[in-house]
Amino acid sequence: MSHSRNTARFRVILIVITAILLMVLETASNFPNISTPLTSLELGARDTLMRLRGTRPTSGDIVIVAVDDPSFQWTQYEWPWPRTYLAQIVDAINQGGARVVGIDIFLTEAGRDAGGDEALSQALSQSASSVSDLEIFRNPQQGTTSLSLPIGPYRSVLKAMGITTIIQDRDAVTRSIQAYDSYGDQYYYNWAFQVAAQYLKASPPSNPTPSGLTFNHQQVPLRNGSLMVNYSGPAGTYPTYSAYQVALGDILKENPNAFKDKIVLIGSTTITLHDVYATPFSAQQPTAGVEVVANAIDTILNGSYLRETPPWVALLVIIFMAAAAGLISRIQRPSLTLILMAIGMMLYAAVTYIIFAAKGLYIPVAAPQLMLFLGVILPAIEQAVSQELEKRRVRNLFSRFISPEMVGQLIETQDINSLNKRANLSILFSDIRGFTSLSEKLSPEEVVSVLNPYLEAMTKIIDQFGGTVDKYEGDAILAFFGEPVVHEDHALRAVRTAVEMRAALAELDRQWERDGQPYHIEIGIGINSGEVFVGLLGSAQRINYTIIGDNVNLASRLQDLTKTYQWPILVSESTYEQIKDEFEAQLVDSVIVKGRSEAVKVYKVLGQKNTPRPQ
Repeated sequence: MSHSRNTARFRVILIVITAILLMVLETASNFPNISTPLTSLELGARDTLMRLRGTRPTSGDIVIVAVDDPSFQWTQYEWPWPRTYLAQIVDAINQGGARVVGIDIFLTEAGRDAGGDEALSQALSQSASSVSDLEIFRNPQQGTTSLSLPIGPYRSVLKAMGITTIIQDRDAVTRSIQAYDSYGDQYYYNWAFQVAAQYLKASPPSNPTPSGLTFNHQQVPLRNGSLMVNYSGPAGTYPTYSAYQVALGDILKENPNAFKDKIVLIGSTTITLHDVYATPFSAQQPTAGVEVVANAIDTILNGSYLRETPPWVALLVIIFMAAAAGLISRIQRPSLTLILMAIGMMLYAAVTYIIFAAKGLYIPVAAPQLMLFLGVILPAIEQAVSQELEKRRVRNLFSRFISPEMVGQLIETQDINSLNKRANLSILFSDIRGFTSLSEKLSPEEVVSVLNPYLEAMTKIIDQFGGTVDKYEGDAILAFFGEPVVHEDHALRAVRTAVEMRAALAELDRQWERDGQPYHIEIGIGINSGEVFVGLLGSAQRINYTIIGDNVNLASRLQDLTKTYQWPILVSESTYEQIKDEFEAQLVDSVIVKGRSEAVKVYKVLGQKNTPRPQ
């Protein structure tokens, strides 16, 4: 009972330690500059939720004019393109009736073509509304910050300007954009907000904090100052037209309403300009930066903001999962434990998916799932290890008294009474000649130094041939063959054991002689085969795996007769009939032994057949 309580207490401690560790990691992951193993797992889980949700309808208000590879091939221009050519593209977009033109190109330096800036600024002045980029550059080494705005001709015609920072997480996947930045005492907002403000004819954002800002009379949730982009789908989700086709007028010829009342974003989609990013939808097929912005603008226009639960929710769920794991781990059936754990994990995953798909709310996934998994698996592993260690302890302990095979059956059997049976076995009884008189001449320490090596050597041979030592009676050994592991050739195994015991004894004598110890002993061995009772006998406090029956007594009588006939190995007729094909044996006598009314034929084993000399 005490052991069970200690085990249960240890499992509770294991679950509590796991919960504390996960809560510490979860708390640390909420800090902007700290990344933990849970951070990557959580981000991966969120990407999975978004992919499972699948694509969502776009607002239909955004199109992209792509600075793509076909445009480079058609124009033969190098980057940056002439501003006069960009002016042609903007003129075509204006002709199509665009409501907002967004240029994802830095206009912070003068163009290289003569008159290009005047032409482009003139084209932008004809736009209903136009937005472009600015850059706030920080040099951590020098500790300086600089602001780069579009040059003069553009500042006078652009309706708004904004930062363009796209955030890549530590796994190089883009999930958010920087919502705002500051220079001096002035805040500058991402141009995605500025484009949306122009389209909605709303005021620019205000009241920025790391957790949110105000836009269009709504509170926009932020994560550490970043807007989480609710992607509509993978790359190519938004209508995209090649810039050269726009400049040629081909797009408006095919579809005069291609730009009508739309937000038109001009930006690079070619990989050669390195403005492409992995997203939750397109880790293998990167998405152009301008399309990332398109997804961000759509998120703002639809008000479909992604939100996170407060940090305390994650801690509460971890505690709940720890309690659930504790209850599940108390179940003693491993299969049921694993089934309940799997059901719990699937239910939690389903709940988090439903809430995300319906509300855009991220509930922590990785830490709670890990808590339930580890909270069940770790105690199960601990239980398995403890049981294995206990089995080994029991095996090592009882192997000193009974055969290893018997120990295995005792540990594995589900019905201990099945070990009690009648069986046909071969019984070996051995005894040291004159050991009583020898022990009287030796000190107790010398008796032990003789008997222990002898018993160890003999037992090793018995185990080698699959026998089981029933008991030691002083210097005598009682062993049997054929149970608990059944061997049809149990008689042969018993006789082979007897022969090897004689050989081992000779080696012991030689060792004692080399060590200068004046010991020399002889043994007699009697072997009988027949039916006996074999099983577990004893009391609740002490039990023994043993054999009883008349055939056991006969083996003992045969051992006694080895003194009479002066022969070390004697076997009964039943044993002889089973070994005669392999061993030479000679009938010694027919005698009436104590406990039997009929004469018993006694054979002496001469040696193994086909050997060059008698054994």
